[in-house]
Amino acid sequence: MMHWIIAPVVLPAMMAATIVLAARFHETLQRIFSLASLAALLAIAIGLFAQASDGTVTIYQLGDWQAPFGIVLVADRLSTTMVLLTAILALPVALYAIGSCWDRRGQHFHALFQFQIMGIMGAFLTGDAFNLFVFFEVLLIASYGLMVHSGGATRTRAGVQYMVYNLLGSTLFLFALGTLYAQAGTLNMADLAQRVAAADVENSAGLRVAAVLLLLVFAIKAALLPLHFWLPSSYAEAPAPVAALFAIMTKVGAYGIIRVYTLIFPPSLPLMAGAHEEWLLPLALVTLAIGMIGVLGSREIGRLVAFSVIGSMGMLLASVAQFTPAGISAALYYALHSTLATAALFLIVDVIRERRGATAGRLEGTLPMAGGALVAGLFFVASIAMAGLPPLSGFLGKLLILDAAEGGALMGWVWAVVLGSSLVAVVGFSRAGSTVFWKPHQLAAEQGGSVADPEDEQGARELHDPAGGNAPLPMLAIGTLVALLVALTVFAGPVTRHLDATAAQLFAPQPYISTVLDTPGKEIVKHGDDHAGDGAHGSDEGDLPADEAHDAGSEAKTDDALGGH
Repeated sequence: MMHWIIAPVVLPAMMAATIVLAARFHETLQRIFSLASLAALLAIAIGLFAQASDGTVTIYQLGDWQAPFGIVLVADRLSTTMVLLTAILALPVALYAIGSCWDRRGQHFHALFQFQIMGIMGAFLTGDAFNLFVFFEVLLIASYGLMVHSGGATRTRAGVQYMVYNLLGSTLFLFALGTLYAQAGTLNMADLAQRVAAADVENSAGLRVAAVLLLLVFAIKAALLPLHFWLPSSYAEAPAPVAALFAIMTKVGAYGIIRVYTLIFPPSLPLMAGAHEEWLLPLALVTLAIGMIGVLGSREIGRLVAFSVIGSMGMLLASVAQFTPAGISAALYYALHSTLATAALFLIVDVIRERRGATAGRLEGTLPMAGGALVAGLFFVASIAMAGLPPLSGFLGKLLILDAAEGGALMGWVWAVVLGSSLVAVVGFSRAGSTVFWKPHQLAAEQGGSVADPEDEQGARELHDPAGGNAPLPMLAIGTLVALLVALTVFAGPVTRHLDATAAQLFAPQPYISTVLDTPGKEIVKHGDDHAGDGAHGSDEGDLPADEAHDAGSEAKTDDALGGH
């Protein structure tokens, strides 16, 4: 059994507990433990990614109990890609939190950060729908704490709103799982795939209800319109490194849609006819349009970036809604790009807020900020990427999405909304950049001086450069994320080939299913089976030949699950 699969879940969990219990009052130790854990996590993620890159599907059975009764983690191309993306994102974000001293502004930042990483990693790796819910709750509980980190009435209000919306999503998730279990008798994803495929179309209303409820849950996480209202305030008011880490949170919702609706409820199933394909794409396009209009209308640069998250999720889901290998591949490339671009922009916004003094992030003229040239350069590159202008990865991602939509039923709408929203995004980001970086020089010149004057420049720095504002670590973290965007552009060929293979694996799920269900392990045998012995509730490999036990258990499970149909 390969134990490395569970390491992305266990390592941050153990590190969070260690930080709380052993390093609670030692700030330096907390930072060292946190960075060491994230560096190790990145190395493990690279190893898992390399192992799965040839198409290998690896399973980890907790307690050695065989699926579908046992809890399993599954590493395939999709899950390891998302695990690697999370690990790549987490390290520079933690460096920024340390360099900017955000981690000092409240208690337990590093412990909550580790718990959040644990929840995200578990959500990507689990092979069980109920444990997907469990990991959703773990990451949400940690995110509640991070959301209100450092306090403040505005942040607390936004945190309450964030919590209420996500609790609504969790409640729907429980209803969906209850309905699904009542209909299919299992929550293991691979087992569900088999049972749903074999279900009677005429008596499958419950399964359709469960499928729609699950889609609603993932739509809330992915901020699909009209379930997006929680996101702008929450992300704009969250501490910068937290908002940057939240860039991967919406992708968890998109991951759920991709995983569940290619494995369990693929559009090719007769019982899924009309369940989502007729309305998911139009809603995604409206989400994209509303997000980019929000970018244009925002009066605060943090909300501008938050609305760009909504727009990017609309773009991503517009490609997912095609439910073709090309559409899923394009969506995954855009997910990689938008996660890195969003995180970089949130961190840049924090630098802007810190250096503009009382004006903070409001889009209005003020004196030039210290070090404005470097910040402007980073904002320029990240904005180009997010708006989808050439030559960066946002442009390539949109080309892939447009190509994937070719020949589809709503091809004209997809092309029109994607291209039109790109133009709106360019105008919105240009307006913000000119207001923050160019207009201050105009105001300084109109006031009879220039920041080129050493005295004025010194005065501006004293007013708008807070203590520690010139620390190199935050700029290094931002520069790393921007460099990753450039690398994603340069290596677009190998990345898209891997994502094409990932999409192909998703649309041919039999190896995933057989790996999960056929890997031997300890089995639960029903009470009363002849071979189980008097009063026995279970047996292991030592009690019974594995093949015989598996057959008996499978028959019993099938009788229980399908008896109600």
